[in-house]
Amino acid sequence: MKKWIAIIATLGLLGCFLYANQQWLHLTKYAITLKKLPKEMDGLKIVQISDLHHAEFGHEQSKLIEKVKNEKPDMIVITGDLVDRYHYDLDQSLEAVEGFVKIAPVYYVNGNHEVSLNDVPQITKLLKDIGVHVLENQTLSYYRNGAVIDIIGIDDPLNGKETAQMLNEALVGTDTETFRLLLAHRPEYYQDYVNAGIDLTFNGHAHGGQIRIPGIGGLVDHQMNLFPTHIEGIERQDQLTQVISRGLGNSRVNLRLFNPPEIVVATLHSEK
Repeated sequence: MKKWIAIIATLGLLGCFLYANQQWLHLTKYAITLKKLPKEMDGLKIVQISDLHHAEFGHEQSKLIEKVKNEKPDMIVITGDLVDRYHYDLDQSLEAVEGFVKIAPVYYVNGNHEVSLNDVPQITKLLKDIGVHVLENQTLSYYRNGAVIDIIGIDDPLNGKETAQMLNEALVGTDTETFRLLLAHRPEYYQDYVNAGIDLTFNGHAHGGQIRIPGIGGLVDHQMNLFPTHIEGIERQDQLTQVISRGLGNSRVNLRLFNPPEIVVATLHSEK
């Protein structure tokens, strides 16, 4: 009898541990000092949401929305894979976005899952209808305290266009002296971002390595690559600072280990 009690207790603890790894929303906070950022933008707070896929956090995404709301962001950026090609539920994902637009301006770029679903026009329309700034290889100006920065967004290259080509399209008519903030799903194209004169990017895609080993890092990504690189945290190359989210959800491999769903909160500071 004691043996069975021990087995049941162990399985129960294991179940709780696995559930927590999928559902415990973790806030990762960065304070980032940037050379070109106008002093009027000092203290700009950005919340990044990435790779939601088909994850659900509370009724109608209430837990996720409340976490974001409590941070009082100046803007919210969504860096792709808002939906999942294997468990497609756009309404569930839109519940989160409908909550976000009530908190702060929301900017969005698509990921590989949106493209692979061949439903980008419908997703884009519905997002625009609820007030999201959808960036499709284009640039929008963001004003604060009389200063301006450029917010640039590019599509996922699964659409058939090279990253450099999409950046060229998006940057037509922009001023190289203006601070450039890029939203792009994939971090591995960082050299293209450097070449385009980008100052700061927000990316996702690799889910932080999906399964992480404490003290070592990501073991395998969602495409089953061992010890993947460019999967989380802050990376710097030349003038570029790159913020990479571990994301919120899963795809195909419906398991995160030592890798809780992540909401990124970045507060920007000017050197000026």
